[in-house]
Amino acid sequence: MRIFVDTNVFVYLFDGEEPAKQQRAREVVSELMRSGALVLSSQVLGELYVIITRKLAFPLEPATALRALGDLAVFPVVAVDAALAQRAAARTTAEQIAYWDALILEAAVEAGADTIYSEDLQHGRAYQGLTVQNPFAA
Repeated sequence: MRIFVDTNVFVYLFDGEEPAKQQRAREVVSELMRSGALVLSSQVLGELYVIITRKLAFPLEPATALRALGDLAVFPVVAVDAALAQRAAARTTAEQIAYWDALILEAAVEAGADTIYSEDLQHGRAYQGLTVQNPFAA
């Protein structure tokens, strides 16, 4: 079983402004790391770096952020290549969703995930055998 984790879940690991979500993100990510189910994409790593070094109320130092990325990069990472980008572009029309969300979905499909943890996508929605779960939903 593989679970693809969207950027927003990882961001909460570093966001002290949202303590309840930070705690939940720690629980979810720790469990996925222990079980070996965690999978992500190069898009997620890039977005995470930008957000935690520039957009948080208390941004991380670049060296600290790089260590965090290194910790995540030991898990399966789907590379965004031309074929994946083209499939995502096609999905934007078919699913009526934003390109970046489609790219996340395509990476999850590529990884063989059956679940994606995301706060941004519609909780409970199914996409091509992939179910979205918001780990912060009540």
